[in-house]
Amino acid sequence: MNGGEDGNINAVTTHPHTPAGAWTTLMEGNQRFVASSASHPNQDSARRTSLMSTQHPFVMIFGCSDSRLAAEIIFDLGLGDAFVVRTAGHVIDNTALGSLEYGVEYLGVPLIVVLGHDSCGAVTATKASVETGAMPAGFIRDLVERITPSVLTSLRKNKDSDVNAMVEEHVKQTAARLVENSPIIAGAVARQKTAVVGLTYRLNEGRADLVYSNGPIGL
Repeated sequence: MNGGEDGNINAVTTHPHTPAGAWTTLMEGNQRFVASSASHPNQDSARRTSLMSTQHPFVMIFGCSDSRLAAEIIFDLGLGDAFVVRTAGHVIDNTALGSLEYGVEYLGVPLIVVLGHDSCGAVTATKASVETGAMPAGFIRDLVERITPSVLTSLRKNKDSDVNAMVEEHVKQTAARLVENSPIIAGAVARQKTAVVGLTYRLNEGRADLVYSNGPIGL
């Protein structure tokens, strides 16, 4: 997809104000990325100038810090489109939750995405710790402790669960916890102003698959 006959690539990306509109725009961008037809919208000097004093992102992406999971690239987004928060294994802490609440409360973002990916190193480390009983050193231990409930749940569902099944479970649990732990996010979801979805990203294919949803995204 291109920007039309006038060559304006910024025309590709709209600025939806509803969860359903944000969801559609986001997934259209991922489809372009998968098809190697990314439009790279909203990346010119006019866009930079328009954002000097304000921002109106249509999606918040809470994703893993993995270098292969560059959110703006895999969803074909530009400047001002996405409010991005990243931690290893998309582990929730107070700072991450506060950042997401800021996006809801002050920016009115209509869609929150929890983004995990296959072969996640943080989940792999947690799987190893559960299997061996050995905990990693330093603050990596804190990451593992926060991911452990997701790994254990996955194993209870299927004792032969692999890392990717555990990643999917962790995405689901993380997305659910955002709503459970934050009255601000829960209130926005209840008013249908915001939706929370969980996606797992396939490194080889570049595709983001829906595994969890809470809110009006039009499915």
